[in-house]
Amino acid sequence: MRTVSRARQTATQQPVSDNMIQAAFLDLQSLNPSDLDLTPLHACAVNWQLHDHTADDAIVQRIGNADVVVTNKVPLGRAVIQAAPRLKLICVAATGVNNIDLDAAGDARIVVSNARGYATASVVEHVFLLMLALVRQLDAYRARVTAGDWAHSPYFCLFDAPIEELAGKTLGIIGFGVLGQAVAQLARAFSMKVKVAQRLHGAPLADRTPLDELLATSDIISLHCPLTQQTRGLIGESQLKGMKRNAVLINTARGGIVDESALVTALERGWIAAAGIDVLAQEPPRAASPLLQYRSPRLIVTPHIAWASRAARQRLVAEIAANIEAFLQAQPRNRVR
Repeated sequence: MRTVSRARQTATQQPVSDNMIQAAFLDLQSLNPSDLDLTPLHACAVNWQLHDHTADDAIVQRIGNADVVVTNKVPLGRAVIQAAPRLKLICVAATGVNNIDLDAAGDARIVVSNARGYATASVVEHVFLLMLALVRQLDAYRARVTAGDWAHSPYFCLFDAPIEELAGKTLGIIGFGVLGQAVAQLARAFSMKVKVAQRLHGAPLADRTPLDELLATSDIISLHCPLTQQTRGLIGESQLKGMKRNAVLINTARGGIVDESALVTALERGWIAAAGIDVLAQEPPRAASPLLQYRSPRLIVTPHIAWASRAARQRLVAEIAANIEAFLQAQPRNRVR
C-alpha cells in the first residue's frame, strides 16, 4: 500500500484533515504506473490510499472508510458494497464495468463512473496488428527465418504459405460504440468492406446486418461489445460453424464473449482459418486454459494489452481524475449508474 497523504500535502500546501474525502485505489499496479505521471490523481481534493494490489479478502477492510473507490479489475459485489457505508463513488479504471454489481450500487445510491475513449487508438492499432499478423502469416514466416529456411531457399524469397491482403475483404464488426466505429474507419482506409451487426436489444437499425448473416459473410469478425448477460457466450459452436472457412476472429473486448473450448475446436477442425485473442474468460488465465494449450500459428493470444500503450494509460489517469473532480463538484461524468 502507498499512503500519499504526505505527498498530497506537498502538492496542495494544505494539511490533510480527518474530514477530507477518503479515496482508495485498489489495484494501481494494473496500470503499470512506473512510466506514468500521477500528478492528476494527487491533484484531486481527496486523501489517497494507493494499493498496488488488493486480494479478495482485503477488499472490505480497504474500502470500509472510503468515500471514493477506484478499481480496474478488483470485483465489487453486493456484500462488499454493503460493507462500505461511506462509499459514494465507484470509479472504474476501465470502460467495462462487469466487475461491479451495478444493481447493488444503485440500491446504495452509489454513483458508478467509467473511463471512456482513453484507449481508442491503442485498441484499434492492436486489432489491426492481429489482423495483419494473421493474414500475412507473420509468425509463421518469422519462425521459418529463425529456423534457417530462408537461407536454404533456392530463390531470393520464401513464401510457400499463402499470404492474404486486407484490401477487399469484408470486416464484420460486433459492437459499434466508439471502438467499433474507430475500427470501421481504419478498415475503410485499408479498402475493406464493413458490415455492422444488428444490435442485440432495442429497435433494429436499418443499416445493420443480422448477426447470423454477418458471421456467414464476413472474412474477418472483430468483437467490440461489452460483456453482459446477452453477450456472454455470444460466439459459440454454432456461430463458429456458421462462419466462412477462411474467416479470422479477433477479440479485444472481453473473454467471456467467446466460448474458448469451441474456438479451439473450430481451429482444429477448420471451421475458421485463424483467431487473434487479447482477452480470456479468466484473467490471469489458468495454465490449463484451452487457448493457452493450443499451439498453432493460426492462433495468436496476447495478454490483455490492446488497451495498454503508455499514452492510453496516461489518458486513463486523467480520466479517473476528471471523474473524481466532476463528482466532487456534484456533476458526475461518464456515469454508468
